[in-house]
Amino acid sequence: MGDPRGAGAESGLAGKSDPGAPAPGPASLKGEREEPNQGSVLFLGGNEVKSSAVVKYSSAPPQAAFARLQEKTDLKLPPANWLRESAKLGPAGATILGNSKKGKPFSSFGMAYDFIDSIGNDVDVVSDSENIKKLLKIPYSKSHVSMAVHRIGRTLLLDDLDIQELFMRSSQTGDWTWLKEFYQRLIDQKWQRKKKSKEHCINGDGAAQPVPPEEQHQEETTEDQTAEAGRVSWPAPFEMPSSLSEDASASNQGLKNDFVRNILWTFEDIHMLVGSNMPIFGGGRYPAVSLRLRDNNKPINVLTGIDYWLDNLICNVPELVMCFHVNGIVQKYEMIKTEDIPNLENSNFSTKVIKDIAQNILSFLKANCTKEGHTYWLFKASGSDIVKLYDLTTLCEETEDKYQNPFTMPVAILLYKVACNMMLKKNQNRKHYGTIRTLLLNCVKLLDKGRHPQIIASANYMLSELFQLDEPKKEEGSEFPLNGNSDESYSEEEEEMPDSDENGSYSTSSDPPDDNKAVAVIKSVGELSVPEKYKSTHQIRPSCAFPVCHDTEERCRLVLNYVLEGLKSVDSSIKKESDLPAADPSTPIPLKYEDESTSVGPECLEKQMALFLDKMGSFREVKHSSQSGMIPGSWQYKMKLQLILKSSKAYYVLSDAAVSLQKYGRALRYIKLALQCHDTYCCLCTNMLSEVLLFLCQSLTLCGDIQLMLAQNANNRAAYLEEYNYQTKEDQEILHSLHRESSCQVFSWATDLSTDLECQLSISCKCYEAANEILLFSNLKGQNPEQYTQVLKRMGNIRNEIGVFYMNQAAALQSERGENKTVSAAEQQLWKKSFSCFEKGIQNFESIDDATNAALLLCNMGRLMRICAHAHCAAAVDFKREFSHEEALYYNKAVDYYLKALRSLGEREVHPAVWDSVNWELSTTYFTMATLLQDYAPLSRKAQEQIEKEVSESMMKSLKYCDVDTVSARQPLCQYRAATVHHRLASMYHSCLRNQVGDEHQRKQHRVLVDLHYSKAVKFFHLLKDVPCELLRVQLERVAFAEFQMASQNSSAGKLKTLSGALDIMVKTQSVFQLIRKELVAEFEQRLEDNKSNVESVPAEDSSTSLNKEEIVKLLGIFESRLSFLLLQSIKLLTSTKRKVGNMRIKRRQQSLPPNGLLVTEEGRQRLVWQCAICPSEQDSTAILYHHHDQEPARDIVHDSELV
Repeated sequence: MGDPRGAGAESGLAGKSDPGAPAPGPASLKGEREEPNQGSVLFLGGNEVKSSAVVKYSSAPPQAAFARLQEKTDLKLPPANWLRESAKLGPAGATILGNSKKGKPFSSFGMAYDFIDSIGNDVDVVSDSENIKKLLKIPYSKSHVSMAVHRIGRTLLLDDLDIQELFMRSSQTGDWTWLKEFYQRLIDQKWQRKKKSKEHCINGDGAAQPVPPEEQHQEETTEDQTAEAGRVSWPAPFEMPSSLSEDASASNQGLKNDFVRNILWTFEDIHMLVGSNMPIFGGGRYPAVSLRLRDNNKPINVLTGIDYWLDNLICNVPELVMCFHVNGIVQKYEMIKTEDIPNLENSNFSTKVIKDIAQNILSFLKANCTKEGHTYWLFKASGSDIVKLYDLTTLCEETEDKYQNPFTMPVAILLYKVACNMMLKKNQNRKHYGTIRTLLLNCVKLLDKGRHPQIIASANYMLSELFQLDEPKKEEGSEFPLNGNSDESYSEEEEEMPDSDENGSYSTSSDPPDDNKAVAVIKSVGELSVPEKYKSTHQIRPSCAFPVCHDTEERCRLVLNYVLEGLKSVDSSIKKESDLPAADPSTPIPLKYEDESTSVGPECLEKQMALFLDKMGSFREVKHSSQSGMIPGSWQYKMKLQLILKSSKAYYVLSDAAVSLQKYGRALRYIKLALQCHDTYCCLCTNMLSEVLLFLCQSLTLCGDIQLMLAQNANNRAAYLEEYNYQTKEDQEILHSLHRESSCQVFSWATDLSTDLECQLSISCKCYEAANEILLFSNLKGQNPEQYTQVLKRMGNIRNEIGVFYMNQAAALQSERGENKTVSAAEQQLWKKSFSCFEKGIQNFESIDDATNAALLLCNMGRLMRICAHAHCAAAVDFKREFSHEEALYYNKAVDYYLKALRSLGEREVHPAVWDSVNWELSTTYFTMATLLQDYAPLSRKAQEQIEKEVSESMMKSLKYCDVDTVSARQPLCQYRAATVHHRLASMYHSCLRNQVGDEHQRKQHRVLVDLHYSKAVKFFHLLKDVPCELLRVQLERVAFAEFQMASQNSSAGKLKTLSGALDIMVKTQSVFQLIRKELVAEFEQRLEDNKSNVESVPAEDSSTSLNKEEIVKLLGIFESRLSFLLLQSIKLLTSTKRKVGNMRIKRRQQSLPPNGLLVTEEGRQRLVWQCAICPSEQDSTAILYHHHDQEPARDIVHDSELV
């Protein structure tokens, strides 16, 4: 059994007998093993305080039933079952119902490891119940208090710090001499002399108690084990670390949670995780009682009463049983309710005061223990009323070896575990990123890089994981901002604020000179009883703000910084090859034999990857051994893989961000580093995960994008080269770590900055093909359809770019060779390359049902066919040239590809812009064919009528695909094309009428077509309003057509009608001349303005103008001659017509002439005059209409103008 006195009982009979011992007498064990209680029961003590307890864990044996011993039982005699084995109680001599009340230095850490979820968030204090009671009894006790305090988030860990034991070790090891000297300056020497022995320590009541041998052994081995702790096999990040108590060295440190019960105790508003070993009995009418042994001759004092009351509150026990004895002889039992304990005689105390003490102490500690990872020492000397708080970590850093603090390793481990636990829930608690970062930074700060490389590497990796590299920028200001503050954390870099309440009660300004190193001081323990005396305004401090990354590069640079620190820790821990253990010659090397045909696992995938790399032009031995000597499966091996992969992702994001900024040289440098990291990862990794292969696919895709952008922006090549060659020191160090494992040259073909355009395009295409190969052989195509679609789309695009590149090269060669040479082999080779690229690109787009891009590539193939047709022009002189069969063949192929493109689109609504573009190209192709047939008619192969028919058909098809109605940027071009087509058709039919002799029906049909097409041509040219020359030319051709018609007419009336129509056409050209004049005036004014502003202006003949002056002069000459001709012909026709008509009219007029009327003939022309009888002067009928004698002239007198 455990100590029957409980905590603070005053008896010297420990170890002899127990009133509740499982003896053959009235007391015996009953019941089942106690299960952890998950419920919460509210208990009111003295109706003044609130208390509730939840048993989180219990390792107690089945609850022993309480039974009274008979009076006069001698407790000094052992029971019959003393030291006997028991299946229920365990091995003989085990104290499973209660251990010594001597606290262990790391007991709170053992509980914290087991309940890691509660640390930093929900719990204010974690400690042994003995330490809690000792703190709450400070105002009532003169005994000495020495405790270590650590802060993790909002949680305080309290542990007993046995300073005497520490100095006993110091005398043997030479450590802690600085603390010993500091302690001796603070403590009264008389107090030192009063110590009975260095083998005794001070308990809560001032009574001496021997230090248990096992405890002493644990203390002595603590420091030795601290150095070994760094070599413990730590768990990988994101796996919840197992309890350190499972490790032997950790157990020797006292990190094991060996309390019988772990209880979540809520005392007022204070939440505490408390470890307790108090035995609890029950059964029957006593479901749960605590049992205490008391000397009947000694009254219960206040300290003992507080002990009993707090023990029952913590364990949620409603009653206390007191067994009174005299010299070991049982006298009586007394049952006391827990709420009545504060009112016992000689043990009267106020529960309200205890509550105030607890709140004041917690506020004092939270306000001053502000730095996570630091060890604070709460000290009160025996008999003193002053409580002081020191920062031992700060004092330790002033010594030569700042890692002498034995709490350093447990605190660092706890910080690491709490951060690791929070990282598991990081997606739900992004607002805690600042807390996690603070925990990890403090963890790294506490540890020695040479002694604890694994924890430092893991912590740096987790720090890098806090930064989400793939998150969109808009999330930076989302619901949980990265720089949001958390109530559970604070900054280790935060400036110290004066920690005092409104009365300045624990300000350090009035400390004695010897205490100038104290963080804070409670001047009198009596102040702890004053309600809210030490209510801290700093109980909740602002968190360590998560770094606000204003751009992606800053975020990635922080990640790479942490990765680099992690890589340094890993590399520094790797032993040299000479230090590695040699293989045991007696142990056979296991060889694996398997059927390769049935292998579908990672090994098969690796072989496919090796074949792929060989296909890509790279060669690498199929082996997975580290050049630096890392052992596969070791923590260095696993950690370095994770760090390398993280750095690869960071460089990928940097490269993607650089592409967005159009810094393509920088982007290529970053993606090169990303692929070098990935190369090292593949060299070390034995299993290629699908996620890693997918990331490689994304990296190669991005590399292809960058190479394509570099090819399209060749003008800035010098700037890109400078960006590419720049490298930071951080990048160089990471690359140095990578070179310890691999040559990093597998993907060099993809990341070289070439100056050749064709090479850059080829590299880009190769990258996309590599990404596609990865998706195919790793079966990622079905798992990532979007990525597969993007890769195929990029493959189709780059093949289109390469096809256009070769096509343009062929066109350039064609223009250089001239017209008198035949097609060269180089041109034909370029055609084949271009055609092959277009064909493959179309296959890529069709495989993902991308009709729009497939139509564009078909359109480019049509353009390629047109270039081929143009290259096959006959090398003869122009007037002997004919439209060749090869030209017709290629133009027809071009038409076929354009029609396929239209069929691929289906309808205009799919993509109006592409649809209009294909229609325009198709119209252009038909127009070109028709023009060549018309201008270079192959009369040696075809009849004139057949050629005219083909021209007409091609022209009409060109009109069919020429959209003149849709309003767009291309509408003026379409209108001009339509006008030109109608003009050419009219000219062709006009020529047919002039040069061919056929039946009258065909000629009549041709005349109608000529007139129709000329009219439509004029209509479209009028709509354009900026082509006066073309409009004037068409009008003149219409006049010529009218002249041709007039020549074939016999009647004068018909000829006059035709001439009238021609003259009407000439009159309608007035708008053309107005437009020409307007443009010439504008050009002249602009020239004058330029001459005024710049004396050395460009000469007039060199100035650009939209008018062709030579063409205008030529057309004006034709216009003038045709107008003169038409007027002359009109006069001739009218003159001859007048003679015939005049003779007939004279005869009629002579019969009805007035008496004074005369018909006079002058110069071969007759005119009618009349002479008045009164004034016989001759008057011309053209001038006189009425006589002044008011005589009306004859009505049949005709004015001369009527004859014109």
